[in-house]
Amino acid sequence: MAHTIIRSSAPKGETEQPQTGWDAARARLAGLAGGGLNIAHEAVDRHVVAGHGAQTALIWLGRNGDRRTVSYAELASASARFAHVLRAHGIAPGERLFLLSGRVPELYAATLGALKAGVVVSPLFAAFGPEPVRARMEIGQASVLVTSETQYRRKIADWRTSMPSLRLVLILGDSAPEGCVALGPAMAAARDVFETEATDPEDMALLHFTSGTTGLPKGVVHVHQAVVGHAETGRLALDLRPGDIYWCTADPGWVTGMSYGIISPLCNRVTMVVDEAEFDLERWYDILERERVQVWYTSPTAIRMLMRAGEQAVAAHDFSALRFLASVGEPLNAECVVWGERVFGKPFHDNWWQSETGGIMIANTAAMDIKPGAMGKPLPGIEAGIVSREGESVVELPHGVIGELALRPGWPSMMRTYLGQPERYDKCFAGGWYLTGDLAMADSDGYFWFVGRADDLIKSSGHLIGPFEVESALMEHPAVTEAAAIGVPDETAGEVVKASCYAEGRVRT
Repeated sequence: MAHTIIRSSAPKGETEQPQTGWDAARARLAGLAGGGLNIAHEAVDRHVVAGHGAQTALIWLGRNGDRRTVSYAELASASARFAHVLRAHGIAPGERLFLLSGRVPELYAATLGALKAGVVVSPLFAAFGPEPVRARMEIGQASVLVTSETQYRRKIADWRTSMPSLRLVLILGDSAPEGCVALGPAMAAARDVFETEATDPEDMALLHFTSGTTGLPKGVVHVHQAVVGHAETGRLALDLRPGDIYWCTADPGWVTGMSYGIISPLCNRVTMVVDEAEFDLERWYDILERERVQVWYTSPTAIRMLMRAGEQAVAAHDFSALRFLASVGEPLNAECVVWGERVFGKPFHDNWWQSETGGIMIANTAAMDIKPGAMGKPLPGIEAGIVSREGESVVELPHGVIGELALRPGWPSMMRTYLGQPERYDKCFAGGWYLTGDLAMADSDGYFWFVGRADDLIKSSGHLIGPFEVESALMEHPAVTEAAAIGVPDETAGEVVKASCYAEGRVRT
């Protein structure tokens, strides 16, 4: 499967625009007077100023069948109102606002409004329990929380008084528990024009949390300069064009849902589809067809669930609007790529990045031939290599040799630190490289192939085996739709591979 090549069918000149580096990418944005840069201004207000305020920014689909559209002008006004609410309660630039909410329109206004006000945004996954929420808010020294009344009562109320930094809790809707503020009336009373804070490109803008193998989660710091990377990588890796109908299925509580579910698409002036409901196969197919989605960014897990339902489910729908399909969040098995080509007439394009990189670094773009199973090639402006740490030095490895994936620092969306852990941040860099902790290899054509996390490898009889390699081999069998591999202790080999797969309605080991 790895040797199959899917040839690009993109018409010449209709994919990647000329790129001359990050300076050219920065020049495609508007910026603020005096050299400032603000994510929210680039995502919304500059489009309104340019005369595109009437374009739909958001198509919101409620879990109960509601459908609501929000124009760029309306999103600009709503975010301005939210910024005024923060100012009215004494929230200053640089303070941290946490989001704990489902996918509702108010979440998008709050995100952009906070950024307009120079307030740092930290998204939380709405399914987190009380302790993960509390740990992240304590590390981030939260000043503001935006959440629903249900989430507040279940996850926040019991310990709120033990967090003195948390001065303001905004409750979605028109009523709020004692000690909280109802967001609906507060925004209705606020002005709908706000002068965006003149943030410096290096001012902190986003705080994402990523779990390590041990210990507390790490707070990954990104700055307003990251918007240069968000905008450009969406254009290059996801083929986003102004006016596109785009659906990123990732929740905004994760880095993908923020970078490519809010910031990048808005910066590229597309119309975003936002579905409040969780995964449902028929609902998803209906959305793709009814909303005429052109660019679809989803996860390998979701793709495998679609595969499990069979090709007949696809045949009942008209997906002729789809132009580009992409995958994110975990390695994409080769079989998923081929399946997309077979049933949609277009392959899923894999790409690679991390919370720490802030944006897509390696991708299969619309202009490229695809080698199913490969992550793709580094985007313009990104230098990647396969290296080995040898003491204090770093040695580059030749093609075909497995080593640690490394990037040359300097791209705009690169993390600036781990919050409160500068020593941990410094350990990520050596020999002029950012060391990702992922194992990979590069072939002679410049394609990169994911092997696994450095701490996930299985060492059996002296051989290093990547779980993803085993899982991908199992996935090539037509009956298998899910697979997982681990190493288990063995007296003779040290470790042996144990794999389970879902096939023909059963889990088999």
